[in-house]
Amino acid sequence: MYQIETDGVPIKVWGADIDEGALAQAGNLALLPFAFSHVALMPDAHVGYGMPIGGVLAARGQVIPHAVGLDIGCGVRAWCTNIPLAEFAPGRDTVLNDVQRSTPTGFEWHKASQADRTSLFDDVPDIGPLRAEIDKAVRQVGTLGGGNHFIEAQVDPDGVAWMMVHSGSRNLGKQMAEHYDIVAKAENRAGDSTVPPEWGLAHLAVDSQAGAEYLEAMGFCLKFARENRRLMAETVRRAIERRFPGVNPTVDVDVHHNYAAVEEHLGEQVVVHRKGAVRAEGTVLVPGSMGTASYVCRGLANPESFLSCSHGAGRVMGRKAAMRAFPREQVMRELEEAGVRLFKAKKHDLAEEAPAAYKDIEDVMRYQSDLVEPLTRLTPIGVIKG
Repeated sequence: MYQIETDGVPIKVWGADIDEGALAQAGNLALLPFAFSHVALMPDAHVGYGMPIGGVLAARGQVIPHAVGLDIGCGVRAWCTNIPLAEFAPGRDTVLNDVQRSTPTGFEWHKASQADRTSLFDDVPDIGPLRAEIDKAVRQVGTLGGGNHFIEAQVDPDGVAWMMVHSGSRNLGKQMAEHYDIVAKAENRAGDSTVPPEWGLAHLAVDSQAGAEYLEAMGFCLKFARENRRLMAETVRRAIERRFPGVNPTVDVDVHHNYAAVEEHLGEQVVVHRKGAVRAEGTVLVPGSMGTASYVCRGLANPESFLSCSHGAGRVMGRKAAMRAFPREQVMRELEEAGVRLFKAKKHDLAEEAPAAYKDIEDVMRYQSDLVEPLTRLTPIGVIKG
């Protein structure tokens, strides 16, 4: 870790290849009048909107919708199937085909409400913009989405199969993020905020009506995101049970990496924004990019990172640039050579998620050795993409 001094709070950086755009955005965070102690950049940090993805900001009394991100509650769920690879491999394609048929991806939703599969919608906060989305949300829950979201079959060093699900709050979180960013911009104009509008960091006081409302809506989106992953994991478990009756998998681990939470740090109550970062306490998950390793880790609760770690590998190349740089046939060939079976209905945008468009996960893990302790390295053998 190294430190950058600014005219505001310092920036603590894990890693050596953070792009200039992300550093500039971190510099803006450091100058916020309510920034607390320092800004932390995880080793997977890269430029985002307003705040770098892979950034951690502790704020006094303020919450920033774009410092949480559009996909509120995006995160990862994983478990060990307890099936040896020698047994799982012959059934891999059957299982993943089954899951793909049962799980809407991309912009697709379930045709019918999924409310009977979850208690999530029994107690929806009385917030107008949130309630307006519920008729859609009951069909969006239990769906994968696109981009870097995936359902992946993996194998650990002992030759045992694992499953991992990466997804978030789907369109619900996006709608809440955009709505409250508009509200924050209006409140900042009316209140003469000193934060330049062009920074994309419109903010809300947590003790204001709008700030409290955003936090409550965000909290529901976090529950939605966790249920979204749980329902997909349930679909995967059923597919595995059909092919391998009587299996006894381990309990799931589930972590968010796009959220804000009121926490105590250095003796003060602050709002910690983790945009593409994980609270590194207990067991945490750090997924790689498509076709590369993921890690199960023990969080080391390092106070210098506000108890945080990276959320994955982090991009080094934008989606359009990756599409120009990597022919999809090349990406498919590389996955095949690595022994990774790809399940993706529409492959025109496959190169967006090419492993070479991301940082090396091994470098990321090395840079954050004081943030997490690797417990299990998971190698992919099959992936479903939106």
